[in-house]
Amino acid sequence: MKTTFYLCLLLVGLHAAAHDQLPPNHDGHDPNESKHRAHHAGEVMTCLKLVPNNADFAFQFFKELRLETPDKNIFFSPVSISTAFAMLAFGARSATQTQILEGLAFNLTDMHEKEIHEGFHHLIHMLSHPESEVQLDMGNVIFLTEKLKPLKKFSDDAKALYQMDTFTADFNNPAEAEKQINDYIERKTHEKITSLVKDIDPQTVMLLASFIFFKGKWEKPFTSELTEEREFFVDEKTTVKVPMMHQTDIFDFYFDEKVPCTVVRLHYNGSATVFLVLPEKGKMKHLEQALVKETVREWSENLFQRRISLYFPKFSISGSYEIKNTLNKMGIIDVFTDRADLSGITGAPELKVSKVVHKAVLDVDERGTEAAAATAAEIMTISLPPTIEFNHPFLMLIFDRATNSTLFIGKIVNPTEH
Repeated sequence: MKTTFYLCLLLVGLHAAAHDQLPPNHDGHDPNESKHRAHHAGEVMTCLKLVPNNADFAFQFFKELRLETPDKNIFFSPVSISTAFAMLAFGARSATQTQILEGLAFNLTDMHEKEIHEGFHHLIHMLSHPESEVQLDMGNVIFLTEKLKPLKKFSDDAKALYQMDTFTADFNNPAEAEKQINDYIERKTHEKITSLVKDIDPQTVMLLASFIFFKGKWEKPFTSELTEEREFFVDEKTTVKVPMMHQTDIFDFYFDEKVPCTVVRLHYNGSATVFLVLPEKGKMKHLEQALVKETVREWSENLFQRRISLYFPKFSISGSYEIKNTLNKMGIIDVFTDRADLSGITGAPELKVSKVVHKAVLDVDERGTEAAAATAAEIMTISLPPTIEFNHPFLMLIFDRATNSTLFIGKIVNPTEH
């Protein structure tokens, strides 16, 4: 009988939405600069190889999740889930490894396993840039029972590729193990993710957790004085009151007649951007079915700038999921059964994943860059700008533009439900 372990995925949300800024141009003659640029270009190219596959996984996972939780808020981080399972695949062997990588939407004929792990390594490195105006922290951690020793090669390589930390935990004392793990995660996610794990089975021998924390400041912050309570139409029978933020400015805009839906792109200071997608009333299912990478690419290519009177709700939501069944439907099966082969982790085959927990938190408010002592006069046309009000269910897609990675996907059905 296989020994089981937990796999926990944590993601933590944000405070706004995004835009990219080009790095400053240096004119010096530092001999190391060209090497640095070449290395950076290599990282970007390796990351870009993952983009189509990661996007396919992200949107397929969303579609499976929305079938399981219809008419409910959804919020998760595809990049966190795929990173965690890519790391798990690094310690998997035979059919277990193949299922995981193919379940992550990789074609192993087109891309070698080594390329996948190198791609995730560079992705993690590029996303974790402390100098950026967007705060984005990613990490991976394994908690092991004292009797279970990972292979040195796995520990060394997983740390190098996935920035993985390893700790000992006493799973025979579940309360103590839960506190140790939850305290670690809470600290790493800036107290956003609390009580991630509970009811740990004393038979657990290993717990793997992946986390992501994101906090961005709007490039064009909303003025809190303009926020007012307005109606949000959850469905035909349910209306709730929400604090609705407001600003009139020039935004990236597109109306997709085929779906149909309105797309507004907002930016963060830094390299993150968000697509706010508002379907016509009653057309959410059409939008969900149309959500594939080609659709998002079409939106991106057809955006144009337009002055808009924008109303957008201020809200906080969280998503907490056990995603084992979701992953089963996507072809990742053996790793959860006695057929699991995770011998690359410990050298022995007696391991399987018992549970996969994923939790994400999203905060959206007016906050942006600090006010500066400056005055500007805007020249406005006589005609009033069109009003776009996100007052019924909509989607949020948050991307990192430097890597084209899908950081978060959200479906906001009721912004008052936490």
